[in-house]
Amino acid sequence: MTPKIELHLHLEGAAPPAFIRGLAKEKHMDLSGIFDDRGNYAFTDFWHFLKVYEAATETLKTPMDYQRLTRAVLEESAASGVVYSETFLSPDFCGGRDVGAWREYLHAIREGADMAERDHGITLRGIITCIRHFGPDKARETALCAAETAGDWIVGFGIAGDEKIGKPADYAYSFDMAREAGLRLTAHAGEWGGPDSVRDAVRDLRVERIGHGVRAIEDLALVDQLAETGIVLEVCPGSNVALEIYPSFRAHPIAELRRRGVKCTISTDDPPFFHTTMTREYESLHVAFDWDEAEFAAIARTSLDAAFCDADTKARIAKLLEAADA
Repeated sequence: MTPKIELHLHLEGAAPPAFIRGLAKEKHMDLSGIFDDRGNYAFTDFWHFLKVYEAATETLKTPMDYQRLTRAVLEESAASGVVYSETFLSPDFCGGRDVGAWREYLHAIREGADMAERDHGITLRGIITCIRHFGPDKARETALCAAETAGDWIVGFGIAGDEKIGKPADYAYSFDMAREAGLRLTAHAGEWGGPDSVRDAVRDLRVERIGHGVRAIEDLALVDQLAETGIVLEVCPGSNVALEIYPSFRAHPIAELRRRGVKCTISTDDPPFFHTTMTREYESLHVAFDWDEAEFAAIARTSLDAAFCDADTKARIAKLLEAADA
């Protein structure tokens, strides 16, 4: 199986539905409204998806819940051949943005990641994200949590949530705080917002990666800018198709973006919500664009180059990619 690297994965959004249902049963919570008849997450559009997502996170009440979640998510990722992953973590959901409480959740998450690395050979690192639709003031509290726990495991800071709320510049203070703490920066843009949202995030937040970013294709001058500056797009094709941003994989712009020199990676975003895995992403892209193993190997190398982890971790993961190439 081709070793895969995933840079855009929301930890809570990757929770298997059966895991969330099990937690709800343990806690005597009724979450029946967020599942369909087959037990899958059910939502009608992106904004309803955000509500279902946040309802599912209501089952995650303790650090031990997050340790169990981390193990469950990484087991699923490893089954698709993922050897290195970066996951978005939100202190908003882990201790209410209180630094002390966040440290307890982080400790539990790292324990779960260590167990998964031992059992499944997958390495995880964390990117703390503020939630855009929670507003700039709460984002500053989240950034403080990030700054206080930055290091070898918490390696980045970003922003997720409803792109139509506010402007990237509203969150510049939080990004400056994270940058000063040594964290690498990414931002969701160019998914529901058009190309201007990508341009604004690059200019106002000074990020080196963009989560999604695919709507940049609507402005070829911006595409050229991304290619020239080496800004990396964390592309999630299955998510974009599931949310009907594009009607099919064949209609997705990832191939054209790469043809024009933009560095693109492949991720699943919130895989059980969008009925995908990294294996399915690769298979669908192979069918849509006839990409072969060499193409996917090149994308994996691009992903590793763009990863926020330290040099020693990169070197270790690089050996896995090299062994597979050989």
